[in-house]
Amino acid sequence: MPETDIPHEKDHHVPDEHQRQRVGGWMPVDQRIHHNWLKEQVKHVDKNPKELHPALKEFEALVKGSPKLRMLSQAMFEEIPHRGPYARDPVGHKQIRDFDHLLQVLNHIMGQGPGFTEHQAQMGLVGVPMNATLDWPMATPSGYAFFLDSDLNKGLKKVLNAWGKFLMSEESAKVLTKHKTGWFGELAIHDIVTVANDATGPDSKLTFEKCFKCEPSHPTYGYKSWDAFFTRELQDGYRPTASPEDDNIVANACESKPFNLQHNVKLVDEFWTKGNKYSLIDMFASKEVAAPFEGGTVYQAFLSALSYHRWHTPVSGVVKKAFVADGTYFSEKISSAIVNTNDAALSKAGLTNSQSYIAHLATRAVIIIEADNKDIGLVGFVGIGMDEVSTCEITVKEGQHIKKGDQAGMFHFGGSSHTLTFQKGVNISGFPKAGQTINVPVRSHLATVRKPNH
Repeated sequence: MPETDIPHEKDHHVPDEHQRQRVGGWMPVDQRIHHNWLKEQVKHVDKNPKELHPALKEFEALVKGSPKLRMLSQAMFEEIPHRGPYARDPVGHKQIRDFDHLLQVLNHIMGQGPGFTEHQAQMGLVGVPMNATLDWPMATPSGYAFFLDSDLNKGLKKVLNAWGKFLMSEESAKVLTKHKTGWFGELAIHDIVTVANDATGPDSKLTFEKCFKCEPSHPTYGYKSWDAFFTRELQDGYRPTASPEDDNIVANACESKPFNLQHNVKLVDEFWTKGNKYSLIDMFASKEVAAPFEGGTVYQAFLSALSYHRWHTPVSGVVKKAFVADGTYFSEKISSAIVNTNDAALSKAGLTNSQSYIAHLATRAVIIIEADNKDIGLVGFVGIGMDEVSTCEITVKEGQHIKKGDQAGMFHFGGSSHTLTFQKGVNISGFPKAGQTINVPVRSHLATVRKPNH
């Protein structure tokens, strides 16, 4: 199973009873870090109550105006076990008490950019604060039903759009400081550069400014908002395209760790059950788009919290389709449910399996490319949003000819996962092994295509 991408983790012993695997490094591997972070948010909210953001007021009315959603919003908190690690405050109460309390915490989160705190720097990173807030309730049976509801997700989208607007504002750049707990403080810069250097290769000693376009003399490195920082561009010449003139070499679309490789994928399959199955019609949100890939190969990899979050084209060719399919925002596989687990940790398998699960349900950007290389044919890229990280921007257009390595789009406010799908009969091999702990560099050699076997 892939390890989390947290540089500080290797310097600390984490007792098993506190450990929970966090794919991609978006959440701390030590539950105590998560607990302490959430405790701080709750403490602030309880001492400083304030009027809900208009988007949250509308969301509250939606939930409370629906008997089904109102019932599920209450039940998902009641189903969180009254035992550790789920209820660890001194008097045995849950940190977030109910739906109304949840709204207050979300209200607090929406007024600030994601920070880099000392707790996070010690052993992990809470890169998606809404996900951290909803981590327990969304892993209950009622939470599973709640976050799958289509009307609920339409309401959530309005909340996330409002927060996204804030994260594009200058106000959100307040967390981009050189203070020891800021994103340009010594700890945060060290972690970001460590992840970049690990992917670059042994003995690499690149600095932040050598990796990314920025203005180091500026207090916020020239980034005018949190989103501008998170969608930072690569420096020219950094992460070169693998064999740019060789159409038999497929380039890596995202700076990411391999998660899964599956052959002979079906048009329709039970992606929500045990295992990492792919259902092409659901992935591509269209039977017409999915049909040419029946029986083909799917490669999936996930992005880490500290990595580069723009996508690049894996092959040269013509863009045939480019669209964003709206989906769920906080739905995870039901095998992640916590009610039947022991006190030590949630199901590690369920958390990992949700990577393939969200490829079918989360908001996703779909780009279909007809490769110049006839031995490749069509290639399907799907950028998969995760939790609040669900704003996928496509920067190529249908009918456009693109060169391998060109930018294709980006995740705003973070990132999650992506898939590349190849048609049946394409003789492609050499993919990196699933489970490796180092990111595969974006635009590097991902796989090789050869003449079809006869």
